[in-house]
Amino acid sequence: MQFYRSAGQKSGEMAAACNPEECTVPTVELESVTQSPESTNCIACTEDGRYLSLGHCRGLSVWCASSFVRVAEWLQDQLEITFLQMTRMAKMTYLLGSVDDMGVARLFIFHCDDIHLLSVINAMEDINHRSICSTFALYGSGHFGAASISCNGASWLEVYQLPVAVWLAELETVSAREQDPNVTESVDVKWSSVEVLIKITPPHLPAGNSQGGALGADLLKHCLVVDEIRSSSCLDADAGTTDTSRSPRLNDISFRWCTHHFLLSCDPFSGQPLQSELPVAVAVWWSGSHNLLQYSLQKVSIKKAAEAAPTPDSLWPNANRIICSAVSRRTRYIALGLDDALVCVWDRRTGEPTLQHTGAPLSIISLPKYSSLLRMEYLDCWPELLHPSQTPAAEVVHLLVMSKGGELYMIRAERGTHTCTTQLSERPNDSRDLPSVTISMPFLPGILLIIQRNGKMFLQDVINKTAVCFLTPPTPYQFSSACNPVFVLDPQLQALFIRGDLENNGSHSLKEAIQSRLFVFRFGQCCIIEQRIVSHPASSQRQNAESHGTPEEACSLYLQQRNKALEQTFERLHKTAQMIEQRQQNYNKLRKKK
Repeated sequence: MQFYRSAGQKSGEMAAACNPEECTVPTVELESVTQSPESTNCIACTEDGRYLSLGHCRGLSVWCASSFVRVAEWLQDQLEITFLQMTRMAKMTYLLGSVDDMGVARLFIFHCDDIHLLSVINAMEDINHRSICSTFALYGSGHFGAASISCNGASWLEVYQLPVAVWLAELETVSAREQDPNVTESVDVKWSSVEVLIKITPPHLPAGNSQGGALGADLLKHCLVVDEIRSSSCLDADAGTTDTSRSPRLNDISFRWCTHHFLLSCDPFSGQPLQSELPVAVAVWWSGSHNLLQYSLQKVSIKKAAEAAPTPDSLWPNANRIICSAVSRRTRYIALGLDDALVCVWDRRTGEPTLQHTGAPLSIISLPKYSSLLRMEYLDCWPELLHPSQTPAAEVVHLLVMSKGGELYMIRAERGTHTCTTQLSERPNDSRDLPSVTISMPFLPGILLIIQRNGKMFLQDVINKTAVCFLTPPTPYQFSSACNPVFVLDPQLQALFIRGDLENNGSHSLKEAIQSRLFVFRFGQCCIIEQRIVSHPASSQRQNAESHGTPEEACSLYLQQRNKALEQTFERLHKTAQMIEQRQQNYNKLRKKK
């Protein structure tokens, strides 16, 4: 249950959020549910809301999300898990991906209260060639995975097609042997290994006259050379070591890191079901780069993956270097935050066939020049989306954009120049009031969860620019590491789980100080916001709007969009012609007077 107390005065950190001269913001106290393992660094939840997984010192553990009972754990000395992801493979069977403090990625399977280690992704075979995994992600119910790896100054992205069906069959064999009363020894199984589907390195000038998928060699070479020159200049400038006399290092990848997004099918004529959760491609951009690259996952085989570096199937050039990115729920839209406060939204479904291109810009938005972009989020659930308008839902994009200075913007973009940018919060005067976490919640339209560096956590109504309530742990606890809090938002349970530590006031023993607790906030049980919760989030409506299941529906939508775009183009041409004619008439009048 939650406890309430009133904050009688307007708080300084909410000055930008509260517009009225006098406002009273209630404070909600979170519920303490259990003591968390020592040094809990990360929390993950399953899509069905059944389990939580915690990464901590000496391993990981799986907990029941309703009773908060620990049901399984995997432990190993001198190991500390720092990242966890958990996804459902089959009924009551889950795949876990982890990264430890030494940069080693692992895969586990959880079934019937047991955790089995499936694979070590980057096992150290030679201490002089130790690879480090910085990010690891699972996708498509565990059918695909991707890891960003570096070794001896080089960096690359590995994409895996995981043998889910084989693992499930092996798990069934293991379970049968464990239940066999005639088997007295422990079951030791050799799980099928993980193979690399694609190994993607920072792009360099391709050799020969080979065609780059749908791209011609000349265009690909030109874009890559220009991008390498820009990247080298940008990275040198950032390091304060710009040297204009030095030629670009086309094969030097030691300074590059990448961001990737798995992409679902959005082409009704591809033969791939539009409702499929299995990705068909991966989009990648590298630090300092101006280009977004797309690699197909359907045109490669594991046997050929190691033979040659893959060539991108599509290259989407941008005017400025890419700073951050986000994809929509069905991955039809890709938003890129660019240098110089530009946001470019790409629509993967549109584009002229003659361009042999899988997308075209939906809209380009310019934010105030002083806003240095930090991250962005595609909003599936927004109040406007709950009330259908004349504009097709798939034609309207809502983006939440955060800047390094703490400014928060909401962008509503349509095709062409029909965009609207609303500044939701100002830059705080105190750096401690900067947000470390800003996320939307699919079941609460128009509400953001914000955690500040000073440890304050609150819900903000971005429509009215007011604080709904503050969230706080019971005394004497505080939220752990406000700059990097350990928490997870469970959309299925409509609950927030977060770690809390004892306040560091010197009155606790060392043993007490390291005993953290897990706290929960159930949004549906809070009378302040329960009426705001939607039972059927707009994300499902948005998903349907992005999919358009049949080719006939897709063709109809394409023709509507094309006709609308032509009408807008001719309207702009007509206005431009009128403006030019008016200027010519004024010019002629001035000449006659002279």
